[in-house]
Amino acid sequence: MINIKNTGAENIIDKFSKWQKELGKADGTVKTYVGVLEKFQSWLTTKDITLDQISKNDVQLYMDYLEEQQKNAGTIEKYLAAISVFSRFLGRSQIILDIQRKEKMKESEIPNSLEESEEKQLLLEVKADGSLRNIAIVYTLLYTGIRISELCALNLDDIRMIDKKRTLLVKNNERVIPLSKEVSEHLKNYIDSINTNREALFVSSVNKRISTRAVQYMLQKYDVNPHKLRHTFCQKLINKGIDIHTVAKLAGHRDVNVTKRYASELELNLENAIDQAFS
Repeated sequence: MINIKNTGAENIIDKFSKWQKELGKADGTVKTYVGVLEKFQSWLTTKDITLDQISKNDVQLYMDYLEEQQKNAGTIEKYLAAISVFSRFLGRSQIILDIQRKEKMKESEIPNSLEESEEKQLLLEVKADGSLRNIAIVYTLLYTGIRISELCALNLDDIRMIDKKRTLLVKNNERVIPLSKEVSEHLKNYIDSINTNREALFVSSVNKRISTRAVQYMLQKYDVNPHKLRHTFCQKLINKGIDIHTVAKLAGHRDVNVTKRYASELELNLENAIDQAFS
């Protein structure tokens, strides 16, 4: 590892490149790593973070971002591999431990969502545990379909409740999602219970913005994950007859073909209904 103390963000990639070459790495490999790090730094710049400051949460959010951009599994693995090598250069290999990344589904694959009975059981269990924050998180994921990275990035002023107009603003995707009465009530209960002199909507036990990993860990207790809650949101809309383009807009899908996978489940249910009724 090279001493990078006081290294500016503008030349840390150059120092990393030199370190790799000194280790005898092929020029093509170094070029690939540098390309990844330049893109990572470009993304970090929007959050006022430099490469030498990255945390595990930053890496996780970037993996989530790549998935949102519809990058394939191979590309995401390539990016994580480059960041892993860079973390060793920083002397902080721990920042890439347990990073979650989800392989992109095949277009024909139907996303896994909760059955109605499973959804009711989940809500009963989380409410029984009594944490207003966790209740608000589960309802928000389930009733808005936002991604886990979007949830963690929410600020208090992204929740608007004026008279009967209740909305949630997803800033990085520039979309506004209407809030149902039920999720609004749980968000209000939570917000009323906290110190609102802060920016982040959801925080950890140490009063810092909650991380994606912390949300995933909390949900494991209920045997669900953020992806399944998002899939449930989309599937419920499709099952209720909401058109594909509206669902795509609410979910923030750039490609409507991603949304069409949920319609496959509806078509399957219709076929089963005919088979059961007339066989």
